[in-house]
Amino acid sequence: EEWRNDVNEEIDSINQILPTVDAGGYYDEYDDEGEMARAIRTWIRSVLGEIIRYKAQHQHLLDEAATSLELALPRDIVMNNVL
Repeated sequence: EEWRNDVNEEIDSINQILPTVDAGGYYDEYDDEGEMARAIRTWIRSVLGEIIRYKAQHQHLLDEAATSLELALPRDIVMNNVL
C-alpha cells in the first residue's frame, strides 16, 4: 500500500509542476530545450527512481521469503522442486 501511494503521488506531481513552467524553446533561439521539457525529464527520472527503489525492496522481500521457506520445508521437497 505504501509503495502505491508513493508512486501515485510521484506520478501526480507532474500536474503541479507543468502549470508553473514555461514551455520555452520556440521563441528563444539560444534555448534548445524549454523549461517544460527539462521539468518532464526530471519528473520521469524521479518516477523511475521510485519504481526501481520499490522493485529492489520487493526483490529483497522475495529473497527473504524464499530463504525462510527453504529453511522451514523438508530438504527433499526443496531439492525436488515440489513447490
